[in-house]
Formats: sequence, C-alpha cells, structure tokens
Amino acid sequence: MSELTSVPLLDVKPLADYRLDLLFATQERKVFDVSPYIKGSWYGELKDPAYFSQVRIHPDMKDTVMWPHEQDIAPHELYELSTVVS
Repeated sequence: MSELTSVPLLDVKPLADYRLDLLFATQERKVFDVSPYIKGSWYGELKDPAYFSQVRIHPDMKDTVMWPHEQDIAPHELYELSTVVS
C-alpha cells in the first residue's frame, strides 16, 4: 500500500506499554506502538495510563484515533507502521 494509506477503523483498545490494538475495516487486526510519539508537553499527556486509556476512534475521521485533548496519529502511520496480529 502507499505511504498515505487510509483504512477505516472498527475498534481500538489500549494495551500495556503504550500500544493500541486496532481492528481495521479490512478485518486486519494490528498493534501500533505509540511510545515513540510520547514526547513534549502535548503528546506527553499520553504517559498517564489513565489518560492513554481514553483513546477512541476519531468521530469525524474514522481512519484514526484520538484522545480527549485531540492528540491524534496520522491515519497512514497507524496503518503502515502497525504490526499484524496473527
């Protein structure tokens, strides 16, 4: 797939170690590691496990996730940089 792949999400669940369990509309289940993004004051909020667990599918852009203060991750990164769960 291209660098700008965008696949709608059906479900997202927070996992230990700042990872996300993602179910895409293609029925692929993947795990995305958010830890490299947790830098600075804005993304730094994700270090708090209680805050990290508030992740949800973006209500307007169904191909990415977001947190309460609108931190998000580019859809193509979520899809392309995640690991397939077998």
